[in-house]
Amino acid sequence: MVTSVLRGLVAALLAVLSITASTPAQAAQTLTVAEAVTRLPVDAESRVGYDRDAFRHWNRGDDPSDGCSTRNEVLIAEAVEPPTVGPRCRLTGGRWWSYYNQVGVTAASGLGIDHMVPLAESWDSGAFAWTAQRREAYANDQGAQTSLVAVTARSNRSKADQDPAQWMPPAAAAHCRYIAEWVGTKLRWSMTADETEVAALRDAASDCPGQQVTFELAA
Repeated sequence: MVTSVLRGLVAALLAVLSITASTPAQAAQTLTVAEAVTRLPVDAESRVGYDRDAFRHWNRGDDPSDGCSTRNEVLIAEAVEPPTVGPRCRLTGGRWWSYYNQVGVTAASGLGIDHMVPLAESWDSGAFAWTAQRREAYANDQGAQTSLVAVTARSNRSKADQDPAQWMPPAAAAHCRYIAEWVGTKLRWSMTADETEVAALRDAASDCPGQQVTFELAA
């Protein structure tokens, strides 16, 4: 009963935050990663009712006229060497850098597009209270370069739906960037974090004194 009431209150708060986030001309904010962690609203998580199909992806992308899905638009945008874009947005050639494990990739088929904050984690962190339209916008968010990231399919599967208390990129050199992008995505979408997650982020941030987080509230 108490949990249901608390989740109801959180849902109401997140609805207000979503309206605030829809206000035009939101200015980008830049914080140290340690300060950004303190901005995360702390709340318990629950996966009750989660369904991956509640997040429509991949849709027709930011430019429906290009014939590419969000997945392929991200692959094109993040390529170190651009691929050739053929009919029906078929990608050939190109080269990518998977920063999670510091690996170069030369075939689009070897890449996964990772939601920086996984869909299930976003549900736990407030998306349960969003409209279907807002969940779709989140699942296809190209408004921030850090929301979706092309990485090896293997590292994407390894991460699955885990938060930084449970999983960090295999490459230690990627950790500071990763936690900055994680926190920035949660702030961008006004998501909560649980106590274990915040503790892990705080510990990781202590090793990244120069790391900054820049985010803009999602429309």
